[in-house]
Amino acid sequence: MLQAVLNGSRPADAHPALPVLARHLARDARAVALHGISSVHVHPRGPGAEETLDPVHVADAVAAIRAEVPHMEIGVTTGRWIQPDPRLRIEAVLAWGRLGMGKPDVCSVNVHEKGWTDVCAAAASVGIGVELGVWTGGDAVTLRTTGVPPGTVRVLAESTVPDPDTAVAEGVRILRALGSLHVPVLLHGEEDGAWPVLEYAMRNNLDTRIGFEDVLVRPDGWLGTGNDDLVETALKLRF
Repeated sequence: MLQAVLNGSRPADAHPALPVLARHLARDARAVALHGISSVHVHPRGPGAEETLDPVHVADAVAAIRAEVPHMEIGVTTGRWIQPDPRLRIEAVLAWGRLGMGKPDVCSVNVHEKGWTDVCAAAASVGIGVELGVWTGGDAVTLRTTGVPPGTVRVLAESTVPDPDTAVAEGVRILRALGSLHVPVLLHGEEDGAWPVLEYAMRNNLDTRIGFEDVLVRPDGWLGTGNDDLVETALKLRF
């Protein structure tokens, strides 16, 4: 699987085509769907373009995407940097379960964040799947010790090392620390490490992802013209 990650935490002015508004996320989701993408991950924004877990804005983003691409898997974040209080993160996730057409299919939960197991339990209780973010070998050991929570649809092995010469090695270390799991593992990198890690994942038949959240440029160093451009470039690397 190739997942498209449309905006992430980037500021609104990071790229002229960065989708921030709900209708722009829907536009990009429709564009990547034309390349066969069936899963997107987005960071909904509030009125000032700030990231938010507010059910109103999450519903706006998810419903707009679903209206354009009804069969797309739509994921959102629960990042601690957006809401530091785990109790409020849990309340937000529980509220998402009542959003109808605006209810996310999945949410990402980072293993290193306080209260992660409770956030996972909240998501499972309202029928939202979980993508577990594992950023380090230590996170992987924590997950193996704790066990994969119910409702987990995949584990995100995230090489956060931006150096292209070492990003793949870091990703491999995380994979080895994870060991054998009963859920799929999606391996990805970021910034200058994004393309090398993606190529490694494709060579080894692992799920991976691409989009403006992870990188703004193509492998040739030129600025990507849009999320669909990055997706199209990634798909060409598969062959």
